[in-house]
Amino acid sequence: MSFKRLEADDFVVSSDSITSTLWSTDVQTLTTFFTSSVQKAGSSGDFYLSIFDADTLINTQFDIALADINGGGSTYYNASVVGKSPTLSTYGQYRALILEDETKSFNFGEGANIHTATNFWALSVERARYKESLFPGSLNLHLSGSNGRLIHLTDNSKDVTINTFIGSTKVYQLISGSNGTSGNVANSGYVDASGSYGLVFPELGTILLNPQAISQSIGVEAITTANSTNGVSNASLYDSIKLGQFFQLNSQETITSDYIFTRARNSEFNYTQNPTFISGSTGEVIYDNFINNPQTYITTIGMYNDTNELLAVAKLSRPLIKDFTKEALVRVKLDF
Repeated sequence: MSFKRLEADDFVVSSDSITSTLWSTDVQTLTTFFTSSVQKAGSSGDFYLSIFDADTLINTQFDIALADINGGGSTYYNASVVGKSPTLSTYGQYRALILEDETKSFNFGEGANIHTATNFWALSVERARYKESLFPGSLNLHLSGSNGRLIHLTDNSKDVTINTFIGSTKVYQLISGSNGTSGNVANSGYVDASGSYGLVFPELGTILLNPQAISQSIGVEAITTANSTNGVSNASLYDSIKLGQFFQLNSQETITSDYIFTRARNSEFNYTQNPTFISGSTGEVIYDNFINNPQTYITTIGMYNDTNELLAVAKLSRPLIKDFTKEALVRVKLDF
């Protein structure tokens, strides 16, 4: 075994974005949707509705929750305490998570066409479904409403050139269109006087839907009556998604790779350190041809620190012959 110190120019760092299917069935698009009566009737059903991809109800794909700043659309925790309800709690959670300020409100849209909302639907993708974040431009969601009206929704990632953030979280507008663009329509996929259809937060795996824009387009409304039955609005959005029969979304992750170029020059690594090649009594090389025409085989590359501790091992696919007439350059890739 021989050692050689690596230099600074032997290291190269590279990052690659890897995309993959998101849903548990390894398909890009969900076309069937199911709910669990047990989950809906349970304590969690007061806050959100879990959506599954099959009637076996094994793998949750995403959850739907209504959030309302006034606590409308759900039953009060205590009838004598007005406004304190599951929808208010949900609104507070997303305001703390996204806005990072309990005095701010959610705005849908940008520029002249912007709508300040007191309520929204939160569509949260199950964390086990995606790796690092949602893949911008892969979102295609069809919603169906009254009289067969249908809207196709996507993020506007391909229509913007500068990333936008709310607090410290990257955000895209949810617009009418497909595959990350509105298709250059006049209103950029927005709804007049209602702003965008929502907000998309790829790093959070969350989509906020604007009830006013959706109601104006297809007649699906969020019920925000005070002290009303829990889950009615969640069920309305679920029915709209189920009738739309199309929810396409991919996952992405960034893989950082450290490339290490290990070089064996013609004068290096030509002699073995195997003790069986040396006479135990005289200390001489047993095989004469190893003196004049040495040959070794490189099979393994080990990475050591300055205290001679082994940190990583790279195995070659086959032994690499080495002598004074050959040089070797092996690229070792470490992913993390």
